[in-house]
Amino acid sequence: MHRRRVHRRAPSDRLRRGEGRFLRAAPVDEPGVTINHAHPAPDPARLTELLFHEGPADTALHAHWRKAVSADLFRHPGDTPAGERWRLAYERLRRINDELPVSPADLARDPRALAALHEWASVVDGATATVAGIHYNLFLGSLLDDDVSPPRDPEEFASLTRTGTFLCTEDAHGNDAAALETVARYDAERGEFVLHTPHPGARKYMPNTSPAGGAKTAVVAARLLVGDRDEGVFLFLTPLTDHHGSPLPGITVEPLPERVGSPVDHCVTAFDHVRLPRTALLQGAHGRLSPDGTFTSAVGSTRKRFLHAIRRVTTGKLCMSASTLGGSRAALAIATRYGHLRHVSGPGGRRVPLVAHRSHHARLLAGVATAYAMTFLHRYATARWADPAPAAGTPADRTDDERLVAVVKGWITWQARDITIECRERCGARALFPVNGLAEYPANAEGAITAEGDNLAVWCKAGAEMIFGREPVARVPEATGAESPADPDLLRRALAAAERHWHLAARRDLRGTGSRAQDAFARWNNASDAALHLVGTHAAGLAADAFAAACARVTDPGARSVLDDLCALFLLGQVVPRAGLLLAERALTAEQVRSLPEATSRLTARLAPHLSVLTEAFDVPEEHLASLPMLTERAAAGRG
Repeated sequence: MHRRRVHRRAPSDRLRRGEGRFLRAAPVDEPGVTINHAHPAPDPARLTELLFHEGPADTALHAHWRKAVSADLFRHPGDTPAGERWRLAYERLRRINDELPVSPADLARDPRALAALHEWASVVDGATATVAGIHYNLFLGSLLDDDVSPPRDPEEFASLTRTGTFLCTEDAHGNDAAALETVARYDAERGEFVLHTPHPGARKYMPNTSPAGGAKTAVVAARLLVGDRDEGVFLFLTPLTDHHGSPLPGITVEPLPERVGSPVDHCVTAFDHVRLPRTALLQGAHGRLSPDGTFTSAVGSTRKRFLHAIRRVTTGKLCMSASTLGGSRAALAIATRYGHLRHVSGPGGRRVPLVAHRSHHARLLAGVATAYAMTFLHRYATARWADPAPAAGTPADRTDDERLVAVVKGWITWQARDITIECRERCGARALFPVNGLAEYPANAEGAITAEGDNLAVWCKAGAEMIFGREPVARVPEATGAESPADPDLLRRALAAAERHWHLAARRDLRGTGSRAQDAFARWNNASDAALHLVGTHAAGLAADAFAAACARVTDPGARSVLDDLCALFLLGQVVPRAGLLLAERALTAEQVRSLPEATSRLTARLAPHLSVLTEAFDVPEEHLASLPMLTERAAAGRG
């Protein structure tokens, strides 16, 4: 990866920017503050390589996007009004498009490239990540998946002469989008579709359809009506606005109120008998329509046709989790640097860095450990989705991979919310001001939690599939008491024991007393709590495994010892809230449970000197950090 290492300075070096001096964080070793230096400091470049460089392709991708968001256009806009932020997001999208390392079509077809774009764009602007994901993945990707013959020419969308958007969910239909009510009735005599919103509840809710960004075209999810038959939900290519951003005839666009997070031009959009050519239908194995109105499909279920039509949402889940992943790492980098710059009163009247306090750096270290686990888990899920493995010469079954992506999306975005909220709190009042770069990250995580399938809904689906779709993990040996409570093997076995418990509990609750007299919905309600615990514990175990696999690739002794401790700290964070259950399951002894806080404290003390290096490895562009007012000596000292 071309990182221009000449710009990596020692932690004490200073970069002069504006009125204040911008500082890199240095390890804390102040008078009166004792920190155990148990490991040699690892090289942050080696950690960066582990986080971002799994192969030459990944190296090039992350290098490109990191460089792109380092440009002046991507600096934090400060107190710019929302409308200006909308326009800025599309201006940034055009800059991204102008500097793509591949064609827009190749980007749309590559889940790794799309995820990497989201990781880096979200560091500087969640809105840019949002409109980029909608245009390249949901819109252009859906268009390219269409098997119409001859193929469509995507040039006006590839050049961003027209920006693409995706209209699926409705005012009355979010997680139950399969029941949406927008209709596209086929008029066989004229060879056209009539796209219509039958009532206000069927208006498309939250697409980015405002005049910002210029001319827009959408793929619109609508119910295909042929004669008196409802063939299910399909996508229809629909021009929305002219080159001035004004809605075309029959289309109504109403801006929604400003929402929390990075501003996006969300709107409510409706159609009044808008006529579309027959070629507007995006076709595939799930359905084709001949000019005379003959409909054929290799998919019998209308629900499965809908899921096939919106299959791009799975890659969208990867992109949503990537966005919050990038935001989490950036938040930790900001909070760590601020913690070193801001000095407060310490014992004996000494002034010490805020981060010297265990109550402060322990929380950041816990977030860093989780962020590393999140990163490695996301790499694993992305590889599974990008490179499906066919079985015995047959096409790959994507069911397990789709469930993995959904589980990972829920776990990462929920962890991201916790991390970014913690980082905001650790930076006090200054972090409440958006100009300082932290306030939007938690709100952006909230958006990702809901987008591309609400987390709770997708986890309910995953849990229902896992109850009988896979066998419980094998019973793990009981703890003997001789194991160290910080032993990663012990902690990982404990997580497996918890997963097995919740799997068996979900099966029991689904088949519980009186279940035969209940309908399927009541039986699921009985089992849903255990099923959700199953999914959460399974996700934590996957993250731990991905972390351990990454550690195993490290050959540098200093980096390996620090990463092993960080992995153990992550595992402790997952085991401690489950300690009561694990004691009951005999996966931990009573003495081991009592020792968990002490084990966490020891690991925290060993890792504290490396907090700056661990977050420096996130490689957040210095240009972005230097643009944040609170990361200056003047602001940190309370003088600006």
